[in-house]
Amino acid sequence: MAFANAAEKTGLKDAYKDRFLIGAAINTAIASGRHPDITEIIKRDFGSVTPENSMKWGSVRTPVGGWKWEEADHFMNFATQHQLHAVGHTLAWHGQTPNSVFKDAKGNYIQPAELAKKMEEHITTIVGRYKGKLHAWDAVNEAIGDDNQMRKSHYFNILGEAFIDKAFHLAHEVDPKAHLMYNDYNIERAGKREACVALLQRLQQRGVPVHGVGIQAHVAVDGPSVAEIEASILAFSALGLRVHFTELDVDVLPQVWNLPVAEISTRFEYKPERDPFKAGLTQEMSDKLSSRYEELFKLFIKHKDKIDRVTLWGVSDDASWLNDFPIRGRTAYPLLFDRSHQPKDAYRRLLAL
Repeated sequence: MAFANAAEKTGLKDAYKDRFLIGAAINTAIASGRHPDITEIIKRDFGSVTPENSMKWGSVRTPVGGWKWEEADHFMNFATQHQLHAVGHTLAWHGQTPNSVFKDAKGNYIQPAELAKKMEEHITTIVGRYKGKLHAWDAVNEAIGDDNQMRKSHYFNILGEAFIDKAFHLAHEVDPKAHLMYNDYNIERAGKREACVALLQRLQQRGVPVHGVGIQAHVAVDGPSVAEIEASILAFSALGLRVHFTELDVDVLPQVWNLPVAEISTRFEYKPERDPFKAGLTQEMSDKLSSRYEELFKLFIKHKDKIDRVTLWGVSDDASWLNDFPIRGRTAYPLLFDRSHQPKDAYRRLLAL
């Protein structure tokens, strides 16, 4: 216990400093200093930060194509002030990007050259603004669909796979020192893993400057197995790419679809039986959550030579996206700090490792 108490004073980032970076995604309320207790947790426990939304197209652009930098600047200033490794998220993604980027006033797709020009203006501007401050970018997010084929996004429908090449090349030209990643969900599972490996091999053959892979790792308390996740670490590392776990959380709530997805447009109806822990986690489920985190981090430690970073998608349960996804208003428990911003048993187990 004395060891755990001593470690708790130093925090996760110091406990893991010889292994990999420990990160957290933060929202604008945290980045702008409105939660001083969370700021203290981040200073103690996390060495890297990712913005949840503030650098996405829909957040940083106006409807007429201008720029609104306030929230993104809050994030960057927070990272700089606290000397944190900072990851930009994300340059090209089908989500949270308005249709007006891709379609004309009549609702028809714009010409490929026009979208390419918009991408160039967007990526060179935002990467240039934070050049030398941001250490890494999720350059392209979720380009593979749940059918393990290339996602038929507006980007893909207009430019084909070349939109991915373009995003990476543009970012690399503006900031050659930035570490550029392809980021996706469910690529720790068979099927989508192989589709992702094939995509990355095509990018490498075309000379695209991709440096790392972001395994989002929105996982459940009972799956996927450690063996599945390990297979992905090995497969991506074998391509010569650095592995990052970019959006880790562990869902304890009942799954309401056959295939676990993180496609943000997915929605299901609220029913009380789908929200079983409204009054708090049972001891049994709390123990399961702790054991799950422990087995995941044992795996990460085993492959610390291949993994650069493990980032949790949020700091505390009260602010997790899983409270509203894919069912609004549920009570989720996926992170290491509870709704009162206190460390959970899972946190102490990770320190003890």
